[in-house]
Amino acid sequence: MNIAIILGSVRQDRNGAKVGNWITKKIAERGHRTMVVDPMQLNLPMLDRMYKEMKEPEPKYKKLHEMIYSADGYVPITPEYNHTVSGALKNTLDYCLEEYFFKPSAIVSYSVGSFGGINAAQHLRQIFAELGSPSISSSLQISNVNEVFDKEGKLLAQEYDKRVQRFLDEFDWYLEAFKSQRDKGTPY
Repeated sequence: MNIAIILGSVRQDRNGAKVGNWITKKIAERGHRTMVVDPMQLNLPMLDRMYKEMKEPEPKYKKLHEMIYSADGYVPITPEYNHTVSGALKNTLDYCLEEYFFKPSAIVSYSVGSFGGINAAQHLRQIFAELGSPSISSSLQISNVNEVFDKEGKLLAQEYDKRVQRFLDEFDWYLEAFKSQRDKGTPY
């Protein structure tokens, strides 16, 4: 399967890149192909037109479209800013719509505090439902992210290696189920 890991922060010293690198490795260990959708690298402006509305899209929009369209599932990595997702993540997601249909998502959230971005994760669940990419029932919250990863991104809190296995087992089940049904056809 082809999995798009979608980073949600564009801060220079973002923790999301550490979390994203770790989760990408864990997903690749399961035999999936991975690609990282990084709004910082794509340098996307605030949304004016969705991809489908663009007459001659620039290469960065084509790249985003191809990554989202070719994915079998999505793993957004969201920080929590003011009890919700970052503007950068929401902006990135909004460039596409039909590309997400009938593919599952698995939400990873993090924060420097003790709640692990749970408020952002719950809002993101609503966003992905509207995008046609239902989220698995589990989500993976990483609390006190500065204590879980060192400055180079190495995992310090080994209990997350165990937690991520169950989370990804569930995601794999959804990936297989959704792919099986997509192969039979979709309602649209």
